[in-house]
Amino acid sequence: MTTDVRVPTLGESVTEATVATWFKKPGEAVAVDEMLCELETDKVTVEVPSPVAGTLGEIVAGEGDTVGVDALLATIAEGDGAAAPATETPAKAAAAPAASSDGASVDVMVPTLGESVTEATVSTWFKAVGDSVAQDEMLCELETDKVSVEVPAPAAGVLTEILAPEGETVAAGGKLAVMSSGDGVAAATESAAPPGKTQYDTPAAGQGGPEKDVEDAPSAKKAMAEAGISADQVTGTGRDGRIMKEDVASAIAAASAAPAPSAPVTAPRAPVSADDANREERVKMTRLRQTIAKRLKDSQNTAAMLTTYNEVDMTEVMALRNEYKDLFFKKHGVKLGFMSFFTKACCHALREVPEVNAEIDGTDIVYKDFVHMGIAAGTPTGLVVPVIRDADAMSFHAIEQAIAEKGARARDGKLSMAEMQGGTFTISNGGVYGSLMSSPILNPPQSGILGMHKIQDRPMAINGQVVIRPMMYLALSYDHRIVDGKGAVTFLVRVKEALEDPRRLLMDL
Repeated sequence: MTTDVRVPTLGESVTEATVATWFKKPGEAVAVDEMLCELETDKVTVEVPSPVAGTLGEIVAGEGDTVGVDALLATIAEGDGAAAPATETPAKAAAAPAASSDGASVDVMVPTLGESVTEATVSTWFKAVGDSVAQDEMLCELETDKVSVEVPAPAAGVLTEILAPEGETVAAGGKLAVMSSGDGVAAATESAAPPGKTQYDTPAAGQGGPEKDVEDAPSAKKAMAEAGISADQVTGTGRDGRIMKEDVASAIAAASAAPAPSAPVTAPRAPVSADDANREERVKMTRLRQTIAKRLKDSQNTAAMLTTYNEVDMTEVMALRNEYKDLFFKKHGVKLGFMSFFTKACCHALREVPEVNAEIDGTDIVYKDFVHMGIAAGTPTGLVVPVIRDADAMSFHAIEQAIAEKGARARDGKLSMAEMQGGTFTISNGGVYGSLMSSPILNPPQSGILGMHKIQDRPMAINGQVVIRPMMYLALSYDHRIVDGKGAVTFLVRVKEALEDPRRLLMDL
């Protein structure tokens, strides 16, 4: 008898979660209430216990997948006799009886890629045709627009055919490769190819060295190889100390004083000499970078984009922040930053100039009675824009908490597709990188984006006197098809007024 393992109730208003970690593998015996996996939502971590005793069969939602409430996670074969040897093929590929040494053919398929994601690019094959592999050993890595997906071997055996080579685009559910499985092959696998051996492993100097019990994520191995760092320089945060891709990014950031010899992310122009060619390295763009490039160019080609500028005196905001930041942190447990002031000011201005919060749909203009604020965030893999929903109805501390949480999830690569969709307006803060002035590009189908910049002391004429004030340039890029110059300038002036006199926000003026 087979029992389904489903996503439990996640809490009020929480409709989806991300599969963080599986504690069991297909074919392993489980007891009643033994923890099978862990899910992560926007606010909490949820553990999923086994509803029955038996053997874990098919895992339907792999680590990193986004799942809704009551979605199918896995299946369990009930009963004492359900348990299978560790080398047996899991339920996903073991409908046939145990094979002989000749081996049975097993297809390696593209796993579920996530909501609204229909295709991926084969990034790296860790095994070659003819290599022996163990069950659940990583075969290849796929890249989607937002995340990397690792594809494990569905059975122990030998990789006999690769149908989708590196660089090829594959659809969800497509066939990647073919394996030959069987008891004889599995035995050969154990002696010839220990788990964890990939093309990115450093060759051992001799025999008999200790093997690591926990296999690091292949994406992490690839990142370490590209950055020129070893595993002992990285602290793993995955299950049993497994090193994940985000752990490598954190280690690289911590060791910024000794930058790694990474290659440029864009293809250089044709070299002018053979000597130059030997000093260049061409690196294929990631799916995320390709998507960013395509969307930004589409935005320029589609929208009648124009940018208007102003400057804001940050004296009052800085004074208010300095006066209350300690009390704010003590009460709410989060730091009071400038982003909550800018978010509030933008929400205030959007109510007066609703066309900046609207979008074009064919020949219609869709006005929004809400503000889903996108906050652009730089990550090790590229720019992402997590969305804070109903920001216009949130308090200062709720906005700061949401920005801090989504910013951390963005840097760790744990944002779901849903968390980056549905924004109505965007704020981009180039000032954190030292930018003094820039023109942000629209995030379609939005009609407006505000660019923040560096706060710099400048001499200003105030009441006939030259005084030094902390000034920031503001830039509003807007779609001139639906936003006129008057509306854009009015929006920017209202933001300026609210920041130069924050009491206007409290009085709704």
